[in-house]
Amino acid sequence: MTETTTAVGVDVGGTFTDVALLVEGQLVTAKVPTTDDQSAGVLDGIRKACKEAGIEPGTVEEFVHAMTVSVNALLERDGARTALVTTAGFRDVLEIGRQDRPSLYDLDVEKPTPIVPRRRRFEIDERATAEGIERPVDADEVRDVAARIDDAGAESVAVCLLHAYAHPENEREIARILRAELEVSVSVSHEVLAEFREFERTATTAVDAYVRPAIDGYVGRLTERATAAGLPSPQIMQANGGIADAETVRNHAVTTVLSGPAAGVVGAAATAECDGLVTFDMGGTSTDVSLVRDGSAERTTDAEIDGIPIRTPMVDVNTVGAGGGSIAWVDEGGALRVGPRSAGANPGPACYGRGGSEPTVTDANVVLGYVGPETALGGELTLDVDAAKAALSELADRAGLPDAREAARGVYRVANATMTRAIRAVTVERGHDPRRFGLVAFGGAGPMHAAALADALDIERVTVPKPAGVLSAFGLLAADESHDAARTIKTEIVDADADRIESVYEELREEALADVSNPDRARLERAIDCRYSGQSFELTVPVGETFDPEMVTDRFHEAHETAYGYALEETVEGVTLRTTATVTRETPTVRHAGGEGDPVLGTRPAYFPESGERDATVFDRGAVAAGTVVDGPAILEQAESTTVVPPDWRGTVTEDGALRMEAVA
Repeated sequence: MTETTTAVGVDVGGTFTDVALLVEGQLVTAKVPTTDDQSAGVLDGIRKACKEAGIEPGTVEEFVHAMTVSVNALLERDGARTALVTTAGFRDVLEIGRQDRPSLYDLDVEKPTPIVPRRRRFEIDERATAEGIERPVDADEVRDVAARIDDAGAESVAVCLLHAYAHPENEREIARILRAELEVSVSVSHEVLAEFREFERTATTAVDAYVRPAIDGYVGRLTERATAAGLPSPQIMQANGGIADAETVRNHAVTTVLSGPAAGVVGAAATAECDGLVTFDMGGTSTDVSLVRDGSAERTTDAEIDGIPIRTPMVDVNTVGAGGGSIAWVDEGGALRVGPRSAGANPGPACYGRGGSEPTVTDANVVLGYVGPETALGGELTLDVDAAKAALSELADRAGLPDAREAARGVYRVANATMTRAIRAVTVERGHDPRRFGLVAFGGAGPMHAAALADALDIERVTVPKPAGVLSAFGLLAADESHDAARTIKTEIVDADADRIESVYEELREEALADVSNPDRARLERAIDCRYSGQSFELTVPVGETFDPEMVTDRFHEAHETAYGYALEETVEGVTLRTTATVTRETPTVRHAGGEGDPVLGTRPAYFPESGERDATVFDRGAVAAGTVVDGPAILEQAESTTVVPPDWRGTVTEDGALRMEAVA
């Protein structure tokens, strides 16, 4: 993408659909309510942004999209009727799972219900070991299983055989027959996740099968709507922080899980001027926290959604149920709690005036004065302050607090405590000192809470990008194209067969490049998962253009000491080889005009925990010129988000419209 490219990024959230439109360096943003069929809201948002920019949708040259279709299917258990085909004797892997229990002392805890019930799990009499195929499949048996799957009314099939990551011949044969016999999608484990650990590989393959029909249908509808509007075919954000074309994503559905939060992290990395960043995205339903080091987002292959492990590479995001729409309540012990239940977009918080009556974090921010009665959320939605006060008054009665403002203060503090713990989870608990990082705050509600979180964590720098309310949508315009390939190959590093490893890396290279739009422009990065002999889990370290055992060993020792505080003189094992193919796209340049008219809108009383009620200067953020210094207490308003500069904090507007905040003392 060049500076003159007209491009649009659209991110669908639980409450709002965000749009970032870039036209000749000028950024136009929009926010519309998320619709049941997300593709309808996406087109509504694009039309709104194009109207604001004075252009027709048909002039848009690039369209990038992130959605919540797959994660919603998992959370709501609303995916396809899925069947599982596996090795005889391993039908119950999904149910058995691992021996670890999140509630160790809860005798009544229930495991998550498998997304594939036992009646739709089928066994095949075959066997492979890590060394090779011992018993091939019987084609007639597979056809019989296909008939039983058809009778069960399955809409999708997952195939996961024992040790297929090393020897996929039997899986390939089963998939060939099932695809010939059935008119449903078939997900195969060696294509989805060619890695060891049967439970995680089975679960990830089942998730791919479970969400694939929904993704296929949604992307198909979106493409049709886009074509009818004159838009280009959408490119889709993947969980790994890179984009891919629509057809690739339809064939790799599991890669779309958590694509929206990944886009936000990419956007934060593109708009902040610090290599070490904590990204803080507080939206309407939840808060997502991640880490950026050396200019790149931290990634993981060990994620979980609603108790279901997903091993596909993804941006490492920690999500908590504390957003602007999170409902405040009082538990049986009389303690004030916030979330995870959300008021959503409809009816939404009480202040929306759409019939909602339960108090939320947004209502608390209204009562505290951070969000004013004249604020128009999304440029359209005006607020009902009296409804917010009434909801908080009822909460105060239940919690034994004197009035609505004290209840609002409590909600604000509890929500902040939840988000502070989330930030500690990605920093302190992983060996990183948060004081060495800057905080990038975005989302509709994030900039209101950012300075308070920074105070709690002794973080000195806070950046609020210009498109803070729609930064995930903006991040889509900054994302590179990225494709991953991996394969398990267990070996002791010191005795590794370099020729064999290079041969596997060559196969992974071809696999990763197969989905790349322009292989000649692709940059290849190689890595390996390592562990000490006897350990159960691994750390990923980079590998150079040639495999150097000594260098890999040294890098693993260093990574282990950073993560856990020590290194051992034990044998280092290599477990899984990884290759990533990336096509770099130019980071969009945003020009900030500002300076048009008086940016000061007035003052209003706002309550701050450390200093009580103060008169805060209210600014129209879009009119504040670059170079302007804003002393707290101040509130900067824009259509998609509101930024709070507390007393003893100061902000400076940069050339691209970002607000850099620092504590004065």
